[in-house]
Amino acid sequence: QVQLVESGGGLVQAGGSLRLSCAASGRTFSGYYMGWFRQAPGKVREFVAHISRSGGYQYYADSVKGRFTISRDNARNTVYLQMNSLKPEDTAVYYCAATLVLRSAYDVEHDYDYWGQGTQVTVST
Repeated sequence: QVQLVESGGGLVQAGGSLRLSCAASGRTFSGYYMGWFRQAPGKVREFVAHISRSGGYQYYADSVKGRFTISRDNARNTVYLQMNSLKPEDTAVYYCAATLVLRSAYDVEHDYDYWGQGTQVTVST
């Protein structure tokens, strides 16, 4: 089992940057696929980014491709989401998620078994 704690959210102006962190407990962090999802007010939670266990593969939602970068440091049990060129439509609660096994696809919410509590990102105009 793994516990996830996100940090790094906040208020930023459009065009600015933020880096989210997700710290994981446990000694087997490198065995987990990791993802970031977000949920805006009144909307369903949506996929943002995914990273493989070694960090060698990354996948992104089209809406963030070229602006966001997911990375991980297995020695520090941490996954990051670097967000650049932020837009007001990026405003949401951002969640990190983990799974040992990808049962269907990396962008499917129910494939992830462990979730953090979320961190708020607000982008002002």
